[in-house]
Amino acid sequence: MRWTVHGEHALYDTPWVRVRSLDAEQPDGTRTDYHVVRLRDVAVAAAVDDRRRVLMMWRHRFVTDTWAWELPMGLVEDGETPAAAAARELEEETGWRPDGMRELIYAQPAAGITDSQHFVFRADGARRVAEPVERNESDRLEWIALSDIRGMIARREIVSSATLVGVLALLLDQEA
Repeated sequence: MRWTVHGEHALYDTPWVRVRSLDAEQPDGTRTDYHVVRLRDVAVAAAVDDRRRVLMMWRHRFVTDTWAWELPMGLVEDGETPAAAAARELEEETGWRPDGMRELIYAQPAAGITDSQHFVFRADGARRVAEPVERNESDRLEWIALSDIRGMIARREIVSSATLVGVLALLLDQEA
């Protein structure tokens, strides 16, 4: 069943987040004021080496006050493709440059409340080119064996939805 949007107006706007009120009509004809969060697209890079390890960052997320492993990721800039953004973020956050990017998976993490799109790419053949330029992103970088991922998820060492989608897709990609 399809909802119809009759109008939209801004409640809050920043370069990072836009909160909107939508005049939405439900399939039964009921009209409601529905709030949505409009976010920029996110590009994620899963660099995998020839030893079946993925490059991950140990980082603190102050909003939830949690530490966890994450894949390098960031916002897709205006005029940038998601693949280019993922490659840029990988290099900025880790100092590793991919030889190429292959789309791994696409996700909408909370489609009932936000229009956020996550594009996850696999990078094989990355090479170290420099120190990370992003000094506020992570405490350390490690190549993590794909065989360790399931246990890390179970221990809540990986909790970011973009990272979870990415590493689970990597595990499925390995089985194919």
